Amino acid sequence: MAGKRIALFGGTFDPIHIAHLRIAEEAAKRFALDEVLFVPAAHPPHKRARGLTAYEDRLRMVELACAPYPKFSASRLEEGKERSYTIDTLERLRKELQPDDRLFFLIGSDAFDELETWKGWQQVIALTEFIVAARPGGQYHIPENARVERLDGLDLPVASTTIRARLKADKPTPELPQAVRDFIEERGLYGAPKRTATVSPSRSTDQKLPSEA
Repeated sequence: MAGKRIALFGGTFDPIHIAHLRIAEEAAKRFALDEVLFVPAAHPPHKRARGLTAYEDRLRMVELACAPYPKFSASRLEEGKERSYTIDTLERLRKELQPDDRLFFLIGSDAFDELETWKGWQQVIALTEFIVAARPGGQYHIPENARVERLDGLDLPVASTTIRARLKADKPTPELPQAVRDFIEERGLYGAPKRTATVSPSRSTDQKLPSEA
């Protein structure tokens, strides 16, 4: 019996938005993934900790966003006080998988282009295959021995900085799942006006979005 095809999708998810979900949805469809693990970074090495939303809040937003998708789940793999290095995350995850499971790393082309600056990047290449999401016409360097699947044709110009600015100005954010927007307002995150909101309960994992039917 063949093993599972599992993808790890890391990021700050500050906040998670529709583009993240669409990328993961398309990757799952094109590459027959059994599961996509969304892994919020607790302390990402390439980002300033100052201004980063609290880990538990970002994790909760990921949980809410993933709830309608049976193949998506939020993971605490990078929880803790240590720097969130990909090599450590992959090694930790590999220990939890079966020998015949295939591990993929879902990543944007801009981040993938910096792969050779990562801690232990040679070991990263050995541990996982990559699914690289690129903008139309996007080019990136592929290190020697890296196993890469291209996820092209996605034009999703969504920026977290723009979303945060809209939240602060109390403007509509069509890029956010409604449950995430409700949670943000309940917590008063990103300078959004704080409101008493009832976050919609997570839907059953066997309930699909129209695009998944």
